[in-house]
Amino acid sequence: MQGLIFIPELAFIAVSLIFFFISLGKPSRAFVQNAAIVLSAILVLASLGGLCEKGSLFYDAYRIDAYSQIFKVIISIGLFLIIFMGYGLRGISEKYHPEYLMFLTISSMGLVFLTSSVELITMVLSLEISSFSLYVIIPFRKTAGFDKQMESGIKYVLFGAVASGISLYGSSYVYGACGTTYFYQLSKIIPGMIATSPMAMIGLLMLMTGFFFKLAMFPMHFWTPDVYEGAANETAGFVATLPKIGAIALLIRLAAFAGVDRPDFVKVLMILSFFSMTIGNLSALVQTDLKRLAAYSSIAHAGYIMIGLLTLSTSGFSAAIYYGAGYVLMNVALFYVIYHVAAEGGNVTFDSLKGLYKRSPILAMTLAVSALALAGIPPTMGFTGKFMLFTAAIEKKYYAIVILAVINAGIAGFYYLKLIRAAYTTTEENIEKTVLPASSYCLGCVLIVGIIAIGIMPQFLIEMALKALETIL
Repeated sequence: MQGLIFIPELAFIAVSLIFFFISLGKPSRAFVQNAAIVLSAILVLASLGGLCEKGSLFYDAYRIDAYSQIFKVIISIGLFLIIFMGYGLRGISEKYHPEYLMFLTISSMGLVFLTSSVELITMVLSLEISSFSLYVIIPFRKTAGFDKQMESGIKYVLFGAVASGISLYGSSYVYGACGTTYFYQLSKIIPGMIATSPMAMIGLLMLMTGFFFKLAMFPMHFWTPDVYEGAANETAGFVATLPKIGAIALLIRLAAFAGVDRPDFVKVLMILSFFSMTIGNLSALVQTDLKRLAAYSSIAHAGYIMIGLLTLSTSGFSAAIYYGAGYVLMNVALFYVIYHVAAEGGNVTFDSLKGLYKRSPILAMTLAVSALALAGIPPTMGFTGKFMLFTAAIEKKYYAIVILAVINAGIAGFYYLKLIRAAYTTTEENIEKTVLPASSYCLGCVLIVGIIAIGIMPQFLIEMALKALETIL
């Protein structure tokens, strides 16, 4: 049946409706949290069940292929980890828990739609479904001693509106120039136009702006530190991970249909990558709040991922997919530590980490592994991902951007190692232990093993990425 290929999407719609009906009653906190764990696990199973499906829907505007399905699996696993990590939702008022989980699922559903969008209007609608839900949940935060959540919500709305406006204008220009909104038809027209018309390249870059915003890529990065700082820890963990996967999925599709060996297009992407890495890393050096540090770090990582995209090659795209999946795991591990260190849902600073290895060895170890991975130290996923990205760029003889990226990785190592030093430094003899539930302890172990194991044995994920790319290249 044709409808069966839509199973992951139907599962997301059904789970969103279930949370909606739960929000109409007065369920207990435990019921809502346990239901969220079970339902997000079902979403993972539904995405895995649809991994081999193929087909088209909605007059070929929505394509189910290996490329879209692998991203749906990554998004559903990411959502499960975020919900599991934030069990209890300590940073969110209890009366809003069902609504919060509903909007979290709807935002993920928009990203799932985005991965299968092969037409401009479908793409824009999917992007807005994901964004509108985040506009709602970013101000959701307990207000005790903290009042920046509204400011962060307003900034996210304003910057998001600007990015959407530019992206829509770029879409209209592309449609006006090419006369079609379908990607497979644009792929036959756009490469030739980029070679002859600078305005075509500008239109394509404007179209990409909405995804630069999601990826926190220069020059659409200004919102990131304030939104991360003001949002609840659970929400910041979501914003820092899954929207970036949706952005990577669409940027690869857009870069793929832009054609190969267009020097001007590559130079622009290279400049954006350099500024993103440099601004992100230099700004992160002076941060004391961990979420602001994570925000500037995400800007820098967007620059690394762009290196894979600007190669416009299979090896570069597969490296970007691998690095994106690894980035989700590394950031979930970082926000897992922030969530448990901030028992009352507040923000975490370097001072909050002192003595962490005595209070909770598993939290200290998870923080150390995630920081080493984000810095690109072997044998973690971060190292393997950077190695693949840089190798793909060297194959295309883009030596300058690789040298600049390596220098930036060295700068980043300084502030990531500061995190580890803070966790393994103590100033007091008697420190109260942080006791984690068994499920949270197990999650910490899974994240540590996952980051190292997939870094040592990346073949499975890389082969899946290569197989997925065969359907779009």
